[in-house]
Amino acid sequence: MSDIQIIGCGYIGKKVANLLLKKNINPLCLVHTEQSVSKCNDLGLKVKQFELDQKGLGLSENDQHKLVKGNIAYFSPPPPKGKVDTRMEHFLEVLKSAPAKPGKILLISTTGVYGDCSGEWIDETRPLNPMADRAYRRANAEEQLKRYCEKNNIEYVIFRVPGIYAADKLPIKRITSGEPIVNAADSGYTNRIHAEDLSRFCVEALMSDTPSGVYNCCDGHPSTMNDYFMRVADAFGIERPREISLMQAQQELSKGMLSYLAESKRISNKKLTTHFKTLFVYSNLQAGLKNIGENCE
Repeated sequence: MSDIQIIGCGYIGKKVANLLLKKNINPLCLVHTEQSVSKCNDLGLKVKQFELDQKGLGLSENDQHKLVKGNIAYFSPPPPKGKVDTRMEHFLEVLKSAPAKPGKILLISTTGVYGDCSGEWIDETRPLNPMADRAYRRANAEEQLKRYCEKNNIEYVIFRVPGIYAADKLPIKRITSGEPIVNAADSGYTNRIHAEDLSRFCVEALMSDTPSGVYNCCDGHPSTMNDYFMRVADAFGIERPREISLMQAQQELSKGMLSYLAESKRISNKKLTTHFKTLFVYSNLQAGLKNIGENCE
């Protein structure tokens, strides 16, 4: 099996790395902070500190060349501002200058690149229409990576991922904060995937001969944001949050939350399930919350 590098070994990166360790593959994890270095060391992972906001990534020429050995999972988020992913630019500059080329590159992007679809069912053929700057940056990263891979005949997989949830990644604090949510009638559709399922799809993408391309990586069972919050509250016996109209939300909710509420889409995962062998352990929110509830008892 080829070597695997994980660029940005955060929440999902560590889960992917743990799955690889179970297959006797110890990936090289590149992380930004000393704290992340320490966490990766605690997990028994090979780790190196780097800086995506610098040309050369803050690495020696020798370490830069090691990056292209085998397959690469790129999980680093874009920079916090602008519409261009300069971090992807710096990463690709290092790859372009190396004497060899990687075997395959996996990128985690976002379904936010589709923008608002008025609740319609969509697939990967839907034209991109990013509305928020963060989605523009993700779309830009996708385009940069596709252009590089296609020019150099390198395999790639881009996962467009919606909301990620897990036992330690639920909106409990938001629900108990007293902040209201938009009522069911005004709440748009959202999509999601359990973190464990996403991690397993990532491992397959890195280790198998799945066709190059873009895939919506979601469980294929969308619901409204209102439904999501209410189900989580009920699953944990928490008081349901207060509901308000979308008009009231314009006055009471943060700009960040309003930007999410402005988009509604139902995303098909047919292409993913057609080309990947991985099966969902948590095929919908009900299954995911049931498992989380049972493990918390």
